[in-house]
Amino acid sequence: MKEKGLKSQKVGLEAAGILKVKEAFWNLNAAELIEDSVRNGEGHLTDTGALMCDTGKYTGRSPQDRFIVEDAKTQDKVWWGDINRPVSPENFDKIHAKMLKFLEDKAVYVRDAYAGADKTHRLKLRVINTLAWHNLFCYNMFITPPDYKLQDFDPNFTVICCPEFEADPKTDGVRQGNFAIINMTKRIILIGGTAYSGEIKKGIFSVLNFLLPTEDHVLPMHCSANMGVEKHDTAIYFGLSGTGKTTLSADPDRLLIGDDEHGWTNNNIFNFEGGCYAKVINLSEENEPDIFNAIHYGAILENTRFIPNTRTVDYSNTEVTENTRVSYPIESIKNIAKPSVGGLPKNIFFLTCDAYGVIPPIQRLSKGQAMYHFISGYTSKVAGTEAGITEPVPVFSACFGAPFMPLHPTAYAEMLGKKMEENEVKVWLINTGWTGGPYGVGSRIKLKYTRAMISAALSGVLENVGYRTHSIFGAEMPLTCPNVPNEILSPRETWKNDEAFYKKANELALKFNRNFDKFREYASKEILEGEPQPNKKYPMKVEA
Repeated sequence: MKEKGLKSQKVGLEAAGILKVKEAFWNLNAAELIEDSVRNGEGHLTDTGALMCDTGKYTGRSPQDRFIVEDAKTQDKVWWGDINRPVSPENFDKIHAKMLKFLEDKAVYVRDAYAGADKTHRLKLRVINTLAWHNLFCYNMFITPPDYKLQDFDPNFTVICCPEFEADPKTDGVRQGNFAIINMTKRIILIGGTAYSGEIKKGIFSVLNFLLPTEDHVLPMHCSANMGVEKHDTAIYFGLSGTGKTTLSADPDRLLIGDDEHGWTNNNIFNFEGGCYAKVINLSEENEPDIFNAIHYGAILENTRFIPNTRTVDYSNTEVTENTRVSYPIESIKNIAKPSVGGLPKNIFFLTCDAYGVIPPIQRLSKGQAMYHFISGYTSKVAGTEAGITEPVPVFSACFGAPFMPLHPTAYAEMLGKKMEENEVKVWLINTGWTGGPYGVGSRIKLKYTRAMISAALSGVLENVGYRTHSIFGAEMPLTCPNVPNEILSPRETWKNDEAFYKKANELALKFNRNFDKFREYASKEILEGEPQPNKKYPMKVEA
C-alpha cells in the first residue's frame, strides 16, 4: 500500500478493517485535492476558482435508503419507522466486507477531522473517500485539527464513502443499490451507490443527534445561530427550506456561529461544522452577498451548469436539479464568531413560511406551545418550489429536521423545554410567508418587516408592548413593533373577510392536529396544551 500525506502514527486504516488499498492519500490540503479532482475528471474549475462537480444519479439524500443498525445499543432508544429504518448487524457486516474487498485495488483519500467546535463534546472523525472532491467536501464541512494533532489522531467514528460500490438488495437487507448505514456500536457509517456529498454531512449529524442526548445530555439542533457583536447575546433560528433561516441569521450586525447544526450544553451553543452547505438556485450577489462571495477557490459547486461558452455559473439553470449546492469553509464568511461557539441563548426563533396567511408575522410562545411547534416543525411548500406543486402544501418535519433524528421527537422537545426554563429563554414563532390572504390572494410579508420584528425581539423592545392572544393558535401577538405597521401584526385584520380567515385558520389548525396524532401518546400534558384549537363557529373538515 502506497501512502502519502500527514498520516496518524497511532491508528491506521486497519481500525476500519481496511488492510489493503492501492494508494492512500492522507489529509491533503485543498489545493492538492482540487488538483486531483480535476486530474481525475471529477470536476471543472469555474471562473471564480470554485470546483464544479456532479453527484450523478442522486442529486439529494435518499431518506428511504438510510438505515441504522438495530442492536443492543439502539433497539430500545431509536424511534424505528419510516425515518429510522433498521438493518441487522449481520447485513451490516456483509456489506462492510464487500466494500473492503471492492476497495482493494482503489485509491482512497483519508481525512481526519472534528465534528463539534466544543472540545468537550466533539467527535473525532475519520472519513475515507474514493473521490478527491468528496474529501475536499469534508475538508470544508468539518473542523481541521492542527498538524501536531493529526500525527497521533485516534478517531472515534469512521465514515467509508464509496459511490462506485452498490449493495445487492436480494442478499444485503437493503432496499436498492444505494445506501447509508449507521452502526452506533462499531462507530462506522457506510455510504455506497450515491455520490451526493450531503449523505456524509447528514450521516454525522444523525450520529450526533443520537450520541449527544443519550451520552452527554447535550441538545442537538438543526438550526442556525448568531450572536451580537457587542453584547454577544446568542440567538437560534430553526426553519425548514424556504423560511429564511440562512438569510435572517446572516445579519451584518451580528456574528454567525453557524448556519445549520448546533449543540446546546449547560454552558454554550456550539457549531458542529467547520463550513456551510448552501443552496444556490437563483443565487445572486444582491440577495445573498455572503454566499455569492464565498464561491471562490476551495468552494465546491454541486450539479450547477455554465453559461454556454463560458466558465461562469448559471445559477438559474435547473437542468440537473433545483437542489444545486455549494460547500465552503465558514472562514469564507466575513462576519463569523471565532471559534464557532456562543453563550447560552436568550431568544429562539421558529421560522415558518405560512402560505395560508393565518399565522401572525410574530408570536411569543409559552413553553408548552414552543415544544408543540418544535415537534410539529411546520412550513408550506408553494407553487414553483417543486415539480407538480400548484397549490400550497403544508409540510411538517419534527424538530425542524425529522430525517436526522434517531430518537423520538418528544425526547428532543422535553430537552428544549427544560433548557428554555433553566435559561429563561423566549421563543418566537416568525411567519415569513403570506399576509392579507393565502398564497395567490395575499402578499409575502416584507423582509424588512421580518428583520425589524427580530431586531425588536433581540433588543428587548417587545418586553414593553401590549399583547393579545390569537384565538386559534393561542400564542401572544404584540400590539405594536417599531418600524412595522400595526395592522400587519394581526393576520385577521389584513384579511377582507372574517369568515374566510377563520375557515382557512381552522383548516391549518386541523392539519396541525392530525399531524400531531402520531406523537400524541408520547406527549406531556404541557405540550398538548400548546396545540391550536379550531374555532367551532367556523367548522372545517380536513380531507383524508
